[in-house]
Amino acid sequence: MTPDVPAPTASYEPTRGFTGRARAADRDPRLPPGQYDARDGWPVLSAEVTPRLTAAEWTFRIDGLVAAPRTWTWDEAHALPPSEYRGDIHCVTSWSKFGVRFGGVSLDTFLAAARPLPGASHVVAYSHTGYTTSLPLDDVTGGKAWIVWEYEDGPLPAEHGGPARLIVPHLYFWKSAKWIAGLRLLDRDEPGFWEQNGYHHRGDPWAEERYAGD
Repeated sequence: MTPDVPAPTASYEPTRGFTGRARAADRDPRLPPGQYDARDGWPVLSAEVTPRLTAAEWTFRIDGLVAAPRTWTWDEAHALPPSEYRGDIHCVTSWSKFGVRFGGVSLDTFLAAARPLPGASHVVAYSHTGYTTSLPLDDVTGGKAWIVWEYEDGPLPAEHGGPARLIVPHLYFWKSAKWIAGLRLLDRDEPGFWEQNGYHHRGDPWAEERYAGD
């Protein structure tokens, strides 16, 4: 079961109608197939209404198949050992952005405190807005995912998921839930919002896993 939070009124990422710019010549090897370099900015393509969520109101919870369900406040999360991601991000709508920096805490740190139980194989990430997305547990462990509240030299902007969001940069960015509220660990895949509406269950940019059947 997903958490008892309101269903999102709109999507995290836009639909197939958004297309990228073709760049056949001099293609950057950092670009996955079908992507273009969004060098002039970070597109804001969420149709979901940006919530008025302050840092004081923000919490992050891990529950489900864990030995020690736990909720962190903003201050408690910031007291954890810091970690950052430096690298590239890729959106299913065809843009990629190179060399970004996010600051926060590795998701491994949160999971170590919650202690996943044997049999946990997937997570449902859910937002304070009600948005959900599903991921294999292996895709958010081993230094592959972060809870972040900094972008470049300042706080993460609200339109990009601030005060805090999940980032899973090796997958398409609809998996990196904005305004993250928690993770629920499960023994099965439980599709989230976009996965129920035609998007691929995993979303590997290098395999072009955009939509069901890709």
